[in-house]
Amino acid sequence: MTGVQPGNDIALVMGGGGARAAYQVGVLRSIARRYPDLEIPILTGVSAGAINAAFLGNCTQDFKGGVEALIELWTGLTTEQVFRTDTLALLRTAFGWGVKLASGGRHVGPAPRGLVDTSPLRQFLTRALSGPDGVMSGIQENLRCARLKAVAITTTNYSNGMAVTHVQSNGAPMWSRPHRVSVETPLTVEHVLASAALPLFFPAVKIGEAWHGDGGVRLTAPLSPALHLGAGRILAISTRYEPGPNEANLPAKIDYPPAAQVIGLLLSAVFLDMLDFDALNMDRINRLLDALPDEKRRGLRTAGLLLLRPSRNLAVLAGEAEARLPQPFRFLLRGTGTREVKSPDSLSMVMFESSFIRQAIELGEQDGDARQDEIAAFLTGQDMPGMNDTGCLRVG
Repeated sequence: MTGVQPGNDIALVMGGGGARAAYQVGVLRSIARRYPDLEIPILTGVSAGAINAAFLGNCTQDFKGGVEALIELWTGLTTEQVFRTDTLALLRTAFGWGVKLASGGRHVGPAPRGLVDTSPLRQFLTRALSGPDGVMSGIQENLRCARLKAVAITTTNYSNGMAVTHVQSNGAPMWSRPHRVSVETPLTVEHVLASAALPLFFPAVKIGEAWHGDGGVRLTAPLSPALHLGAGRILAISTRYEPGPNEANLPAKIDYPPAAQVIGLLLSAVFLDMLDFDALNMDRINRLLDALPDEKRRGLRTAGLLLLRPSRNLAVLAGEAEARLPQPFRFLLRGTGTREVKSPDSLSMVMFESSFIRQAIELGEQDGDARQDEIAAFLTGQDMPGMNDTGCLRVG
């Protein structure tokens, strides 16, 4: 599906979803248990998935060692290590927003840059990924040793609305498409922080002369970076739960929808839905290309895709763990109505608590085990049925 020279390299694509990205790590643990020396030369990530992609790209251990180190990173994470949850910090932010809204646009004190202060996350990722300079030297080492071909992290440029994919590679060709471009650059913690900056919740990050936020906001084709970088097969891990027909028709709320439900739908549209749409498009294009002789494909090629997703609703798990959040932050979220909906998607994206994270990892591992035959077929390059045959899970 791209003009890049055909190849059979595997790419790992990890989407967003905030704390839900812990699920991706569980899936990877299941795979690493069976394929400890698996080589995945192309890594791409957006939003919280960028943290996972950057960590694996920066790790110089084998696949199993890198995944176990990533598990340790996630299980050691707490809400306080992501953003400040003390009453004073939250009140200061709330007061700043109140003054800003009531000022009629006048400059009255420093302008707030998010609903929470994420300085703890910056410190946490700097310790986990780099030295004080923010450079992830392990990526360059893995590129030098040919363990990697490319690592790509996508952000949204708030100045012009473009989705920018920041690529560190050994000279991979860059691309430009409507509303999305790529740039070759050494990746830093700033790129990871920007990609993971949940809209409104987390403040944007300055990269160069522009402010960048969560990469999922404008990335309408989340599989495209892997394809542009030459992947022949893509393993994509979504954090979106696909309800069954009966479950999908049940109303989550009879009364007027609270803010938490509306915010959750908006965030899901940004972070979770686009991967499914892109996978469907990829399946259609694969079928069209299969029906064309090589001379009429105009340099395009087919590519295989295995899309994995949770078998249980992570938002429901987050609702069950809500009481473990720090009290001031929990009080703030309840004001938006998180206790009034059965599956608070917005809550699941900021549920950086060990009980939820461990459950998400365990679910990912169980789902990976349940689909081990499909994963084995994918990794060995076997033909797999397309999405029209399976519903919504596989393309090949």
